[in-house]
Amino acid sequence: MNSRPKSGALEGRCLCGSISFELVVNDGKIYQCHCSKCRKVSGSASNSAMVIDRSRFRWIGGESDIQQFVQASGFQSWFCPTCGSPVPNLTSGDKSYWIPMGLVEGNVDARIVKHVFVESKANWEVIPDGIPKFDDNGG
Repeated sequence: MNSRPKSGALEGRCLCGSISFELVVNDGKIYQCHCSKCRKVSGSASNSAMVIDRSRFRWIGGESDIQQFVQASGFQSWFCPTCGSPVPNLTSGDKSYWIPMGLVEGNVDARIVKHVFVESKANWEVIPDGIPKFDDNGG
């Protein structure tokens, strides 16, 4: 499906632009995950993501090209086969999308509300004070 985004929706796309989507931000909460799997997927100290209800998300283009990597534990990474960018994927229960915030274009009215899985953060990472930290997903 290739069409223009709805008015008021934010757009996002992978590095090469072949996979694109739109979303409407509901609560503006960004979670920063520091687990070893998210570090590997992002290639960085953490993975900043927003969880968006499925009704607030729509693929614009490239959905059929998405590749998936799924571990026995259920951890999954969806990515663009051309540029390797992680792309949104359905969360368990298929009720919402996990959105890598680095893909979202323009200004987003959002903020980091919690750091999760900080017990497994990289030893060289310093997480600033002022935002709640959890050793698990923060429930």
